[in-house]
Amino acid sequence: MNRALVVILTAVTLDAVGIGLIFPILPALLRDVGHISEVATLLGIMLALYSACQFLFSPILGVLSDRFGRRPVLLISLAGAAIDYLVMALAPELWMLVLGRAVSGVTSANMAVATAYITDISSEGERAKRFGLFHAMFGIGFIIGPVLGGLLGDYWVRAPFVAAALLNGLNFALALFVLPESRPGQPGARFDLDTLNPFKPLRWAFSFAALIPLMVIFVIMNFVGTMYGTMWALFSEDSFQWNGLTIGLSLGAFGVFHAGAQAFLTGPAVAMLGERWALIIGMGCELTALIVLGFATQGWVLFALAPLFALGGIGMPALQSLVTTQVGPDKQGQLQGVLASLVSLAAVGGPLFFSFVYFGIRNEWPGLIWIVGAAIYLLALPLMLGIRRRPIVAPKVGA
Repeated sequence: MNRALVVILTAVTLDAVGIGLIFPILPALLRDVGHISEVATLLGIMLALYSACQFLFSPILGVLSDRFGRRPVLLISLAGAAIDYLVMALAPELWMLVLGRAVSGVTSANMAVATAYITDISSEGERAKRFGLFHAMFGIGFIIGPVLGGLLGDYWVRAPFVAAALLNGLNFALALFVLPESRPGQPGARFDLDTLNPFKPLRWAFSFAALIPLMVIFVIMNFVGTMYGTMWALFSEDSFQWNGLTIGLSLGAFGVFHAGAQAFLTGPAVAMLGERWALIIGMGCELTALIVLGFATQGWVLFALAPLFALGGIGMPALQSLVTTQVGPDKQGQLQGVLASLVSLAAVGGPLFFSFVYFGIRNEWPGLIWIVGAAIYLLALPLMLGIRRRPIVAPKVGA
């Protein structure tokens, strides 16, 4: 594994830890600053605002990284994130926290630049494996972050924000002193206001006929993926009367297996089966797990299904690898920005949809929510079967 990949994966992990740190204590901080008892509506607005800013700015950062280079965009976004978290740690007014979450959404859009960087330094045969490592390290960071945030928040409600600022500062130092440039900026590149139009990259992406079915699959997979974070705790409480500790352990097992499969199985699966069949088999494993979970009557089934759910995790890196073959190396940042924007769109709509459906069925059959998710996921199967790999003839950028 080369140095640049190690550094970018470390940065991704630290970024995920920093994002996850604040989730356990955000409601308490809102109550502390706003002196209000009911924060559910405000919390929902802040989470939606965060995702909306990611949706708008991921394409912009991707385009800027194509034009001016990956490192400058990463450095600016990481510095902005560190300053933003520090301001939020000291914010005396509620409006500052709301504005801070919007800025956090903007700076977290740098994940599009990180995935473009991985594309730059990887041959086509390596991309699925390395995207698997990317998702695994982000997942590990997201497991560590909330746990650490909960511990720090018990000590001081603002401590997780300070920790997030320090982590982003460390990330900035890594990018500044250790991370090499993967794709230098275009000679004579200029900044113009048209670059700030987030819908221009989206129109560009949808002008490629071969990209459209892949992006639809991408949206469906991410839309269904929001179901787990939205429904897992509610379903576990309603069906098995689990307490917080048991729910946390089940989510931890889910995360560990998922990260392990993405890190260690994606590469061999794609090498043996190809991206399309790795995607289809991953889907089959996840569909099976969802259907079994829908009919489960004992809590131990959730733990037993963790390896099967994990095998479903190889599908996303395989899909991302396929998508990168549809455009040339000079547009990878723009492409990854579009994909990150679609993830944010799914993150806004998915939780709203699944929570609405669940509260309509929870009294009769709580497990039906997983069957609904499986049915939506199944919509992607015809598109997966129709995938035809179209490699781009272009000089290699790096290995």
